Amino acid sequence: MNQTVAVTGATGFIGKYIIDNLLARGFHVRALTRTARAHVNDNLIWVRGSLEDTHSLSELVAGASAVVHCAGQVRGHKEEIFTRCNVDGSLRLMQAAKESGFCQRFLFISSLAARHPELSWYANSKHVAEQRLTAMADEITLGVFRPTAVYGPGDKELKPLFDWMLRGLLPRLGTPETQLSFLHVTDFAQAVGQWLSAETVQTQTYELCDGVAGGYDWQRVRQLAADARCGSVRMVGIPLSVLTCLADISTALSRLAGKEPMLTRSKIRELTHADWSANNNR
Repeated sequence: MNQTVAVTGATGFIGKYIIDNLLARGFHVRALTRTARAHVNDNLIWVRGSLEDTHSLSELVAGASAVVHCAGQVRGHKEEIFTRCNVDGSLRLMQAAKESGFCQRFLFISSLAARHPELSWYANSKHVAEQRLTAMADEITLGVFRPTAVYGPGDKELKPLFDWMLRGLLPRLGTPETQLSFLHVTDFAQAVGQWLSAETVQTQTYELCDGVAGGYDWQRVRQLAADARCGSVRMVGIPLSVLTCLADISTALSRLAGKEPMLTRSKIRELTHADWSANNNR
């Protein structure tokens, strides 16, 4: 196989696994990076640039038969920050893919959160991007992957939760009946590789999870943690008032540090939503 795939978000947690999977399948990969990177593989070319730089995007997609758009903004203290990257950046990339005259497939890595755009700035930005990309794709086959919570080696977002569970404490967000779903990063990367390797694909949106019917409630998560540590795990519900206070503190400290916060009041609405179960058949 000598097809070339352009990848954004290649230096992130998920992107690294996607690149490894594609290289193992024999694809040539052109990957976007903000900083210079050493050449270590003849089948992997790093293109320096960003989603704001149309010239670098044109260079990225040149000769690529497919694009995997994995880059995204997950932190921010206001809606415009998410829109700028997740919507505007995605549309620039699609435009570059169309103008290349070579791209046949475009895979947008969205989020299960896009199912409920009213919950958070992040969720809405992914939802709007899906709609705008669909309207713009024309002859390019557009795949939209909506993964649930992705975990695995190298993950920084869910790792604190897993670390607490292995210590015997499970902080619970939302109600005990909240339904959650999860997806291991290698399974996610495998799904990306399979979509690109398939002889034919259709413009379609896919939810992705580990296949556990109905997902997990917090009690089941607690039991899995207890089995993993061979000991009991105490579950403690975090009141909404406490979460809100933590979000305000996180936002303030992030601003002082010159960084964007992960935990905001907008994000809390998303994190405490009652149903994040996914269905691989949707």
